[in-house]
Amino acid sequence: MNPAVMPRWKVWWLAARPKTLPAAAAPVVVGTAAALHSGVFRPAPALAALLAALCLQIGSNLANDVFDFKKGADRGERLGPMRVTQAGLLPPGQVLAGMWVVFAVAAVLGLYLVLVGGWPIVAIGVLSILTAIAYTGGPYPLGYHGLGDLLVFIFFGPVAVVGTYYVQAGGISPLAVWASVPVGTLVVNILVVNNLRDIENDRAAGKNTLAVRLGVRGTRVEYLLLLAIALLVPLWLWLSGQTSAWVLVSWLALPVGWTPVRQVLTGQGRVLNHALAGSARLALVYALLLAAGIWLG
Repeated sequence: MNPAVMPRWKVWWLAARPKTLPAAAAPVVVGTAAALHSGVFRPAPALAALLAALCLQIGSNLANDVFDFKKGADRGERLGPMRVTQAGLLPPGQVLAGMWVVFAVAAVLGLYLVLVGGWPIVAIGVLSILTAIAYTGGPYPLGYHGLGDLLVFIFFGPVAVVGTYYVQAGGISPLAVWASVPVGTLVVNILVVNNLRDIENDRAAGKNTLAVRLGVRGTRVEYLLLLAIALLVPLWLWLSGQTSAWVLVSWLALPVGWTPVRQVLTGQGRVLNHALAGSARLALVYALLLAAGIWLG
């Protein structure tokens, strides 16, 4: 469909970037599986955590859309999927307004989670929203200074997985903490592919991502190291007695990762859009299998 005649709801759907939403759902699934394993599963807080995570992801996507455009990181030669501000489908003011509406919904869901989990949830919610905005916005955009990989790991790994467990259990378990590590690393790999694809454009725009700092070869090594961590953690969970050998069922996600790994190691430019989708698919399949292994354990 011609973007110029696209219905308004489809424009907003495009702006929300639905293909990124599995990355937000994956940590909640694993955190809930850890709660099931511990016998503390609570469906209402789990659902609220999932919806809040999706809203935070959409809000972050809208923030990146408009702030990258304002800072000149999204140019006419953009290699990634279309962004609505850069394409002229929505004015920056409307995208910003949409961002605040989505974050407001996340805040309302957060109020319920505060009632369930107490004041630590306030800190998590406020930090999540501020970081989503500061990632590409503000006077010191964090993603422009090589901090994106670390922040994605923290918020999609320990914060999301352990936070989901906490609002159901009222506490923290070593299993939830360890299970958050591979989820975080695989979600980071989605960003790694994105930044690998955009190295030249980001360098020209002054966006010094970790990929720009490491270069192509270093970024490819980073991708492989993060994947290796995701494969080793389930083995540790089993050998340390935190769960049974069922957790190794997560390794069945390996075939899903073969194609994106090959594309990351050999491809460049727009071909990495396929690796981006494949890495997102790998993160989701792995999380579902890890969650199943923890639950069966």
